[in-house]
Amino acid sequence: MSQLLPVILSGGSGTRLWPTSRSMYPKQLLPLASDATMLQATALRVGGLPDVTDSCLVICNESHRFSVAEQLHEIDRPAQIILEPEGRNTAPAIALAAFDALENHGDCLLLVMPADHVIDDTTAFANAAGVAAEAAAEGHMVTFGIVPKQPETGYGYIKAGASNGQAAPVEAFVEKPDLATAESYVESGDYFWNSGMFLFRASTYLAELERCAPEIYAACRASMDGAAEDGEFLRPCEEAFRACPSDSIDYAVMEKSDNVYMVPLDAGWSDVGSWSALQDVSSKDTDANHVRGDAVLHNCSGTFVQAESRLVAGVGLKDLIVVETKDSVLVANRNDVQDVKNVVDDLRQRGRSETELHREVFRPWGSYDSLEVADNFQVKRLVIKPGAILSLQKHAHRSEHWVVVSGKIRVTRNDEEFDLTENQSTYVGVGDVHRIANPFDVAAHVIEVQCGDYLGEDDIVRLEDNYGRKGTTT
Repeated sequence: MSQLLPVILSGGSGTRLWPTSRSMYPKQLLPLASDATMLQATALRVGGLPDVTDSCLVICNESHRFSVAEQLHEIDRPAQIILEPEGRNTAPAIALAAFDALENHGDCLLLVMPADHVIDDTTAFANAAGVAAEAAAEGHMVTFGIVPKQPETGYGYIKAGASNGQAAPVEAFVEKPDLATAESYVESGDYFWNSGMFLFRASTYLAELERCAPEIYAACRASMDGAAEDGEFLRPCEEAFRACPSDSIDYAVMEKSDNVYMVPLDAGWSDVGSWSALQDVSSKDTDANHVRGDAVLHNCSGTFVQAESRLVAGVGLKDLIVVETKDSVLVANRNDVQDVKNVVDDLRQRGRSETELHREVFRPWGSYDSLEVADNFQVKRLVIKPGAILSLQKHAHRSEHWVVVSGKIRVTRNDEEFDLTENQSTYVGVGDVHRIANPFDVAAHVIEVQCGDYLGEDDIVRLEDNYGRKGTTT
């Protein structure tokens, strides 16, 4: 059988899981259901599959590229990371992967998985993938249908005949139903939740895409023909990709094809699309409460509490979701958590940064945490990883004071270069060309005090950068 190449789609924003999930650091990059992030769990899940390639393909956007790369490095998972020039939904994203696979892996089988799903039973998943691989090797387009545990109105459905665990022809894809219809679907035994996972040959998908959605096919092919390597990233041609229509694989291909099969999957699957969905797959005490972090509950039931940075105490709570981060707190009834996206929309309209960034922001060199922000000054804690180096830069509106509280750094300031260790400090004036490097073996922690009439992150002029960010502020 042909090799199996995992393709991980990591482009979502996860607004229903705010305030933990944010547009610049969405749910797939977070450890929501285990100690591993959801992206890492997805990449690790396929490691034991037969005939699977050592590497995987990951499709993500520009702003997440360094976080995606670092998380895959942490689990020693080699990957080709393709950067979508713009979000165009799943059909174009998978097309980029298929063109790349044909170029570098031959006409292999593509196992397409979103990066933000939970699958508890990896053995059942591996068995289903094996069945799907056999059908895909014969030239079929295969999707995975989740065996429903209860009627759900938040999922699309797939109708397929009885298969006894084998691949069966798909009779219909059905939109999200109302409750009565969902109940009839589950009772019939002929309907399955649409998982959004697929398995097919690269050539099979591209042939069906060209037949069913030729504009998507043409734009993606042109974009990959003009792709450029950028370190460990592959950048498809942005101009060509802009001509690509936006559409899901379901609408663009699967619903139009007469060559689609389904394999049933009963493996403790969840797409973790809301806080209540995460609560459902989380461990619970005898009162059906789940606590993560520093929290104390008294006389509470059916309550989910996630505390990131401080003690959370709950008294007399029932069926509530409480999520605390360093800069925001969400309190919601579990039956209303789908409306969290409305809160995010409201905050975005007000120009609030809490929809995009956490207080702690990750960069390829480490991270910074904004400890205090006030008129004309800001205090940050920088963590610089061993071997990392910040960009050579300058600012037009602010000066910076650096105090090393742990580790050691090498400072460039105009024509000077010198080392600072614990309890030593220096000053960088407005307009000074400067950078921090950590060529040493341990992480360095630096307190940075910024003073000036404007402290925005766009007051950065990058003169040199090791991470391909010269001329940018990201």
